[in-house]
Amino acid sequence: MERPAWAPQGIDISVPSVSRMYDFYLGGSHNFEVDREAARKAMEFLPGLPKIMQANRAFMRRAVRHAVDAGIDQFLDIGSGIPTFGNVHEVAQAADPGAKVAYVDHDPVAVAHSQAVLEGNDRAVIAAADLRRPKEILANPEITGLLDLDRPVALLLVAVLHFIEDADEPYAAVAELREALAPGSLLVLTHASYEGIPLPKEEAAGTVGVYKNIRNPLIMRSHEEIGRFFEGYEMVEPGLVSMPEWRPDTPQSPEQEDPYAFSGFGGVGRKA
Repeated sequence: MERPAWAPQGIDISVPSVSRMYDFYLGGSHNFEVDREAARKAMEFLPGLPKIMQANRAFMRRAVRHAVDAGIDQFLDIGSGIPTFGNVHEVAQAADPGAKVAYVDHDPVAVAHSQAVLEGNDRAVIAAADLRRPKEILANPEITGLLDLDRPVALLLVAVLHFIEDADEPYAAVAELREALAPGSLLVLTHASYEGIPLPKEEAAGTVGVYKNIRNPLIMRSHEEIGRFFEGYEMVEPGLVSMPEWRPDTPQSPEQEDPYAFSGFGGVGRKA
């Protein structure tokens, strides 16, 4: 298999990557046939996966604009993946040219491509770090060199926590990040769930099996379990809801939206 120029040396391009599969769902070009094959297998069980990812990205963009409107000009996006059109720094800096964005990912492909995309942007950085080790994120010199954690920050955990197994203590990791943020900070979060998927759970579970087979387990959590990530934060209206229902740009009835877009949940919490 020929290695493209954007693929860093040292990574095994014969193994599917969650970041590159996500890029494929969104119509991106930074993925390999092995990623597309795994994504197509997942779509055999959940054909609406691309629509779910599009709803996820649309929610993220609305949440970023909400944060800017609330006076926040610092963003920490953990599990940021491969930058695609309309990513956090583009949305935030379009609304506030002074906005600063620190991306974090542990996938070397995501990090390498982010470095290329962000070249020349002195208000955005990418750091190689892992959500499961929050202390390393909070002490990372690239992040602390850009963001002032004594001021409000919008912390984005978008479509990442469902890849953290309970054994890796995701609630403890998020709690450590929440507690480190200044009052007025926001937590922006989306998470996969069986709730809302327009298919029987038994069918949707096939997709979970595909991710398990590529050694990236997909952990489906309930609305109540996802809500626990916001402990100590005040939920911003309308609360933890399906992604199209969170402050839509234009009013429309649910019948106008693809049913798959209502799979999983998104929400924003504020630290008092």
